[in-house]
Amino acid sequence: MTTPHSASGSTVYTAADPDEVRHIDDLDEQADLYAAPGEPSEGRVFNAVGGDWNDIVGEVGSRPEERIVVNMGPQHPSTHGVLRLILEIEGETVTEARAGIGYLHTGIEKNMEFRTWTQGVTFCTRMDYLMPIFTETAYCLAVEKLLGITDQIPARASAIRVLMMELNRIGSHLVCLGTGGMELGATTVMTIGFRERERILNIFEMVSGLRMNNAYVRPGGVAQDLPAGAIQAVRDIIPELRQGIRELELLMLENPILKGRLVGIGYLDLTGCMALGITGPMLRSAGYPLDLRKATPYCGYEKYEFDVPTRTGADAYDRLWLRVKEMWESLKIVEQVVAELQDNPGPVMVEDKKIAWPAQLSVGPDGMGNSPAHIAEIMGTSMESLIHHFKLVTEGFRVPPGQAYAAVESPKGELGCHAVSDGGTRPYRAHFREPSFNNLQAVAALCEGAQLADVIVAVASIDPVMGGVDR
Repeated sequence: MTTPHSASGSTVYTAADPDEVRHIDDLDEQADLYAAPGEPSEGRVFNAVGGDWNDIVGEVGSRPEERIVVNMGPQHPSTHGVLRLILEIEGETVTEARAGIGYLHTGIEKNMEFRTWTQGVTFCTRMDYLMPIFTETAYCLAVEKLLGITDQIPARASAIRVLMMELNRIGSHLVCLGTGGMELGATTVMTIGFRERERILNIFEMVSGLRMNNAYVRPGGVAQDLPAGAIQAVRDIIPELRQGIRELELLMLENPILKGRLVGIGYLDLTGCMALGITGPMLRSAGYPLDLRKATPYCGYEKYEFDVPTRTGADAYDRLWLRVKEMWESLKIVEQVVAELQDNPGPVMVEDKKIAWPAQLSVGPDGMGNSPAHIAEIMGTSMESLIHHFKLVTEGFRVPPGQAYAAVESPKGELGCHAVSDGGTRPYRAHFREPSFNNLQAVAALCEGAQLADVIVAVASIDPVMGGVDR
């Protein structure tokens, strides 16, 4: 075991044998005590092996030309995915912070160019796996703009989209608060957050058959109507969600320990948000009430009563506070949508049969989502229907040439899809404005000059998901 101490301005490593004393300045290319013989070293290497940490930090600080670079990630529990943070530190202070992304790149956007427009939904839903419904909706809204059928989408389909998005918003915020609490050592916050999210995932499974990566929203509407009992199931979980959110409020918002860790941390004012293209809770924490559900309503959001909460502290605490309040507003919308759906039955897919996939599906005896009545019709009574179904599923519908952009207000900010068609049955290009990607640009502004431990808080307040960042 070797221990460092100072002598004549140079670091001395004293071995267990008192006769073996080695000065780092005398080691030349063997500055790394653990390097193999003949292996060159890159700059001076400091080996902290025992001793008093304050002495070690002081020794490094006495050499202004030296710096310590720390890799946080790419595998780290506090980075919400495979995010690499390259931090240059002086003692415990971060002097430079850079984000390294791309470790979770899956080629989703490129793969969509080789699938039909409808099949594209099954790809983009896998981007940000905490808010799949929003990605699906943004993509389908862009495709519907290209088709010119935006005004033909059934009101019930739009209401179902709103219902699923607002439940998804609550679920995404619960994961943000739960994982953020866990990173700070508050495991109770995590258990409550994930407990409440389970209630929402049960609804998603009932409606779409899947808990995540739902592929439920389709161009022209949704894959199928709400199954029997779904509306009552949503009504049943609303008071349970309300109680769970209240528990989180009581645990977090006025907790002096949490406020001591979050207030004033990760500060980014309105000017910085505007310069970096930051949206969502980060922008609203700086006092700007931008919410696309109010600014440019889609899917009938103009019919619902809800508020857009804002704060002015522009720090990690305000972002946490906003996410809690946004969950309350989402519950307001869910209650209104449930009442609307109860009183207004109707179709959930556009009428144009050249576009509409069968939307009245049910699980058949083979466990697949095929309506037995629909299969019996196309297989037994109408050869034309069988041919049409075959072409629609295998070849897909054609989309007129052009380009369109559609955006929704996701839990993390503006989520947009730019779809380009060359007149074929597949996207020529589909590109997403993913809010986590844009918001991660703020890492340097949030972290530089702060303490190393505060990097965890700052990144958690961004709430990035690397599946959406890297795509």
